Amino acid sequence: MSVTTADEWKILVPFDKREVLDLRAAAKIAGKSESTMRIWCDVYGLGRRIGGNWAISKVALAMFLDGNMKALQAYHAGDRTSDLVAPYFIKGNTQ
Repeated sequence: MSVTTADEWKILVPFDKREVLDLRAAAKIAGKSESTMRIWCDVYGLGRRIGGNWAISKVALAMFLDGNMKALQAYHAGDRTSDLVAPYFIKGNTQ
């Protein structure tokens, strides 16, 4: 699998509102501040800005919090169905 750059990350693509957390909810789940969540979104690709607001992917956040960077990398590349990624969608009830 090739590594995608931040400009190529497919975060919340395709968009499904069931996958989205707002900044406050994501920060609460992670046990971090909203400021830390904004940084993580930029650095680790956990969300993207939509209409000026952060939309955080439940799936990407779960992968990151699990330390599963291989799954996160696959998610960024657009994988939504492999054995590495699909369980996160099922776990988050986004399918």
